[in-house]
Amino acid sequence: MTAIDFSHQTTIVTGASSGIGAAFARELARRGSDLVLVARRLDRLQTLASELEATHGIRATSIALDLSAPGAGRSLAAEVERRGLSITGLVNNAGFGTDGAFHEEDPARLTDEINVDVANLVDITRAFIDPLRAAGNGILVNVASLAAYMPSPGMAVYSACKAFVLSFTEALWFESRGTGLRVLCLSPGLTRTEFFDALDGGAYNGSYQTPEQVVATAMRVLDRGGRRPSVQSGRMNSLTTALPRILSRRRTTILSGVVGARTAGRVTARVG
Repeated sequence: MTAIDFSHQTTIVTGASSGIGAAFARELARRGSDLVLVARRLDRLQTLASELEATHGIRATSIALDLSAPGAGRSLAAEVERRGLSITGLVNNAGFGTDGAFHEEDPARLTDEINVDVANLVDITRAFIDPLRAAGNGILVNVASLAAYMPSPGMAVYSACKAFVLSFTEALWFESRGTGLRVLCLSPGLTRTEFFDALDGGAYNGSYQTPEQVVATAMRVLDRGGRRPSVQSGRMNSLTTALPRILSRRRTTILSGVVGARTAGRVTARVG
């Protein structure tokens, strides 16, 4: 399989108002795809849409949507249908994480986190999977995290959510073989986005990638035919995900907890 021709496609990008979502939108527009940009902040979406239309001559539609609300996928599908758009691709990028001891977390905030990171990712994917498979020439990218590969004490719900996204997407990769739809789970590590800016920058120590580098990793895999169901962005990050295969679950959890306690702040971050 060769690189995808996006010139006659329309791709939804959630969490498109900043960070990895905005980088995906710019790269897909550069390749010629029309876009449906989804996030809470309509003003940012409209600014980005205007930029992409002027620069690349594509059509970019902005839809403001709170992805913490139940049934957001069906609401998005209804709005897309109302606007007469035919969707061939989907990038589920929107997400946020809470950072702190589970027993101290706000239950309502945890519900929102699960809705954004899991429930509505599934709802959006289910709402569009049939047209994606029928089009047979687009992409389905679900953005997880390195946290998907091991428990993260201090971010217990976030890592569990991302583990779900990884398992879910890899299963869809298998189910979609032969349809022409290229399915990929993308797991970034530390990335210079608002997610970590909200954690007060220095709360996490390590080597940060740019959103553009993360997106480039995903596009390389997709361009090669989508033969891999998942990819980690960054060579060292890939090595990190090998630890659970080397160490016992107990040792992996202890190591993750010790490292996290030394490097992580105890605040909440949100993107999208």
